Amino acid sequence: MPDINVVDLINTYGFPIIASIGLGYFIYYVWKWVTDQVDPVIEDSHLTLIKLIDRVRMLDNDLIRLKTKLDMLIQQQDKRNEIEYITDNDYIDPSDSSEG
Repeated sequence: MPDINVVDLINTYGFPIIASIGLGYFIYYVWKWVTDQVDPVIEDSHLTLIKLIDRVRMLDNDLIRLKTKLDMLIQQQDKRNEIEYITDNDYIDPSDSSEG
């Protein structure tokens, strides 16, 4: 087998042809590397991201429900305190004869 020398190839076919072949191989190598090694990692990361987004949405919904419940409880407690205040101030002791 004859010894292949890059300089002889350039002299025979010209620099643009040899450079195009070299760049074509480089593009093929990068494409192969991306499809074999990077794409599976990106797919796993994408699935993990989707799961995390779903969990964050669930937590957000839970926080909204808890806040709503807490607001309802605070409103009920305020109403109860208001009713107790009104009944305590309106109560007239029958044994107190100083009034009337």
